[in-house]
Amino acid sequence: MNELPSISFQKASAITSYQEKKLADLLMYLQTHSAYYRELFHIHGIEIQDIKSINQLALIPPTEKEHLQMRNREFLCVAKNKIIEYTATSGTVGSPVTIALTENDLQRLAYNEYSSFACANGTSEDIYQLMLTLDRQFMAGMAYYSGIRKLGAGVVRVGPGVPSLQWETIDRLKPTAIVAVPSFIIKLIQYAEDNGIDINASSVKKAVCIGENIRTEQLEPNILAQKITDKWNIQLFSTYASTEMQTAFTECEAGNGGHLNPELLIVELIDDNGQPVAEGEPGEVTITTLGVEGMPLLRYKTGDICRAYTKPCSCGRHTLRLSPVIGRKKQMIKYKGTTLFAPALFEIIHRIDAIKEYVVEVYSNEIGTDEVLLHLTATNDQEETQNKIKAYLQARLRVTPHIKYVETDIMQKLQFPDGVRKPVKFIDRRK
Repeated sequence: MNELPSISFQKASAITSYQEKKLADLLMYLQTHSAYYRELFHIHGIEIQDIKSINQLALIPPTEKEHLQMRNREFLCVAKNKIIEYTATSGTVGSPVTIALTENDLQRLAYNEYSSFACANGTSEDIYQLMLTLDRQFMAGMAYYSGIRKLGAGVVRVGPGVPSLQWETIDRLKPTAIVAVPSFIIKLIQYAEDNGIDINASSVKKAVCIGENIRTEQLEPNILAQKITDKWNIQLFSTYASTEMQTAFTECEAGNGGHLNPELLIVELIDDNGQPVAEGEPGEVTITTLGVEGMPLLRYKTGDICRAYTKPCSCGRHTLRLSPVIGRKKQMIKYKGTTLFAPALFEIIHRIDAIKEYVVEVYSNEIGTDEVLLHLTATNDQEETQNKIKAYLQARLRVTPHIKYVETDIMQKLQFPDGVRKPVKFIDRRK
């Protein structure tokens, strides 16, 4: 892999030329080694030598998550003795999928996070405290660790949760940055306030945020980000990634969307017919991996809805940038005539200071339409507090979801059922 500065700083035409050469290599590799894609090309009469440009990718049917779930092994392109790491998706939507990696894939993963941390102002002088799991087949934790090592920075593997341990480690080892879920950073702030810790006197100056949006569709800090920076003078960097793409989109200091790593991925935003959406319109993030050896993917639909930005960034990169995830196709809610995506509902809940924790549950009623139940843990059990929560939700949503107040221990079980590695905030029980 190239070292920084990468082709991200070259002109858009040079980036496209590079990607199209890599695309031709990928198509030949899939034709030779992938049982799934060899069959796909045959069934649809696709001659891979005819696909010469990224624009022609639309001639190839997209790959759905269900294909990867049902025919997982047919995507494998190497012998089993070449696999040295088995990872798995989190199963946020549907059953988990195994992604097998070779040594080359692990090196690619390290390069991905190395360039991502560098994009987020990371240097070899930094010390990163990882507030996430490195076990349970979690690709991201392994990727962050290897990327930080490639950057030459220090790393402290504390793991998720336990604010007291996080603060004790910060005080003792003086990390300059943290990698954490934004809602957990809120808990860190609360613990510090409750225990007399001056957070702005700490060594931590920036946070790489994972797993949750910290920006609105207009790329402004959302309420979650505001709650953090109103009390803690740190710089936040947004990221977006998935196990299947083995790549991350990370913000630079300009905060104008997550930068594509063009050496590693081709990105399309497509509509329901598999065709590219118009410039600036939201579409489903559809990825084609470059340089993956074990389980490469071609036109894989992630299920995530984003917008793309193509104007050059002030940081000097000429790469495509993605907005925060607007929603997931399978998490779209049709509730009493109102269409909702889960992230928009989360944003409304984050604005209510009286809510400490939440889980959104969606289920089908007796006539087959969507119902929404909010499991909430409030700051207190006073009727006045509950009335304020209900009134705010009704004003912002124009409809009133069902609400069930639960104690902290019940909420913990809802958010962390057996085997999960990140908090569950959305439960889909629809038929």
